[in-house]
Amino acid sequence: MHPGSTLQKSLLKNLAADVLTIFWGDWLDLRVRLVQVVSSGLVSPLIYILAFGLGLGSSIRPGAGIDSSYGSYLEFMLPGMVALSSMVISFGGTTFSICGDRLFSKTFEELLLVPVHPLGLFLGKMLAGVVRGLLTAASVLLVAILATGKLWSFLNPLFLLLLVLNCAVFAGLGVIVGLKVKSLESVGIFNNFLIVPMSFLGATFFDPAQLPLGLKPLVYLLPLTYTSIGLRAAAYQPLAQFPWYSIPVLLTVAIILSALGARLFAQQQD
Repeated sequence: MHPGSTLQKSLLKNLAADVLTIFWGDWLDLRVRLVQVVSSGLVSPLIYILAFGLGLGSSIRPGAGIDSSYGSYLEFMLPGMVALSSMVISFGGTTFSICGDRLFSKTFEELLLVPVHPLGLFLGKMLAGVVRGLLTAASVLLVAILATGKLWSFLNPLFLLLLVLNCAVFAGLGVIVGLKVKSLESVGIFNNFLIVPMSFLGATFFDPAQLPLGLKPLVYLLPLTYTSIGLRAAAYQPLAQFPWYSIPVLLTVAIILSALGARLFAQQQD
């Protein structure tokens, strides 16, 4: 075996061990709050589903601004609710976890003293955020399945892949924000000016193809847009119509965030 190949495998093995070590520390804390995490992330999607899906949606018929391939506006918006809920919890839970450790305890300083690769630190924290997002998304998926009776639509491999990528993107963003902010109030600023607008503009409630040409560039700059349209297509449309570009877009964003996050951790360790 080539020496370079052996070294590369050893580095990857060490990195994987670092990631699991950091993740396990967060998981031990997270597992005692599973009910709280799942229930807190379910409140907003349920309100949106009741107000927009069942309330306003009862007056919207397929063909009136949404593709006729969707049975109802409720079915149209449910994948968007999965995207939204996973975004909010992946970002918020990760940001507050890291920010709290940095500002109110010595846990973060102790973490930086552990001989772990900066990328392993980032990916471990990001993985914990992905789990948070998936736990919340699972509860919203249960509501979607009960509301539509379409089990396979929401549990097929493409749908789950996009969901994991969405959680990775926003958990990664949460790690970076958690490392940069100086106070919990600053987290609220990021939430108000980034996450809340994206919740409504990220194609969760509408089809971006129906927007005026001048607004489309803004909507397609948002990662959540690619998750929403991808989840919607994976749930209801034939494979031939799936927007395959959504996967590399989300993957690229996750990789870029990983590089930035690893650099920030390296600076913190110096």
